[in-house]
Amino acid sequence: MAVTDGLAIKIVNIVVFAALLGSNIYSVAGPEDIYRSGRETWVTPSYYANYVWSLIHLLLLFLMFYQFTERGKQMFVDTVQWRFALLAVLNQAFVWLWYKHWYITAFILSLLVSATVSQIYYTIESSESRGQETIADELLVHTPFSLWHGWSLVLVVLSGFEAFGRSVHSHGGHTGAWTKVFVFFAFLFLESTAAAYAFSSREGDPAGAAVIAFYLFAVFMHQTGSGIHHDKFVKWTALVFFILSLFAILKSVYGTFRKGGSLLHDEERAPLIQGSSD
Repeated sequence: MAVTDGLAIKIVNIVVFAALLGSNIYSVAGPEDIYRSGRETWVTPSYYANYVWSLIHLLLLFLMFYQFTERGKQMFVDTVQWRFALLAVLNQAFVWLWYKHWYITAFILSLLVSATVSQIYYTIESSESRGQETIADELLVHTPFSLWHGWSLVLVVLSGFEAFGRSVHSHGGHTGAWTKVFVFFAFLFLESTAAAYAFSSREGDPAGAAVIAFYLFAVFMHQTGSGIHHDKFVKWTALVFFILSLFAILKSVYGTFRKGGSLLHDEERAPLIQGSSD
């Protein structure tokens, strides 16, 4: 039966999900809000960018039920296996290190989180059932890991600047030339990844691209807000790359509904971050 098959993995998935959800809730509702108390750099977004976690957790909650169906077991349990448990543990470790303001170690963990979720993401993408998914498969299996994958790349950038970059309060709140260079290439990397998501093989992946576009917009809005040092270069660079990312998403969504756009079904247009194909 689908309920009892792979029961050990299913139970572990529920346990690590509950722990992951609890750690993230504590990070926000605890005595020290991690997302407001961290080191502020020139790539720090507005606070609401972190609401991506809420959407990911909501979809994962439904996935914990869906895995007990026959189709859910096939698409999630049999495909991902123990990787979800590993990802949840690494993500909790990253959140804890970030909470402690151990930024260099947190940056290293962010790389491990990104690598692990990338493996899950591409395992699901290359599944034999890919192309035959139901709406539930797309919404509850593909989408949460697509969002998580995009957000993990954002976290690599954020934690990298926190570990090695300058605070917005250093040097009188002014950005140096090298800071601007690194900000530009960080945004370029994210926008290129968003475009790669949107124009990937098959129908594209607007969900992963949307996370990155949302982050770039949140950085732009943060630079227009009050209470922080502002930099016009950071502000308008974030806006330009957001617009480019948004354009790629709209093209991807249009191609998905159009069903037949050759750009979206060209196998040579694999995501840039995927590396070589088989």
